[in-house]
Amino acid sequence: MKYELLYIISQDANDEQKEALINKFSKMVEDKGGKVLSLEKVGMKKFAYPINFKNEGYYVLMTFEANPSVVDEMNKLMNITEHIVRQMFVRK
Repeated sequence: MKYELLYIISQDANDEQKEALINKFSKMVEDKGGKVLSLEKVGMKKFAYPINFKNEGYYVLMTFEANPSVVDEMNKLMNITEHIVRQMFVRK
């Protein structure tokens, strides 16, 4: 199935940490038999309202194909990963 994932990395993360997180989630999709179709680093954007007392974050948009179980696993991992502010999966 095809999915779109938008996630926000905390503004506190440095460039190395951002790249490490982006690579981690892309690699996770591929390791589980999925395929990353596109990866767009949108960049820093202001939030509509403060989240965890922060006003901006680094947005990343990834389109990928994978089994639904991969999405569940990634969602759980992102919930406990430091520097991930929010994530949203959409089935296309």
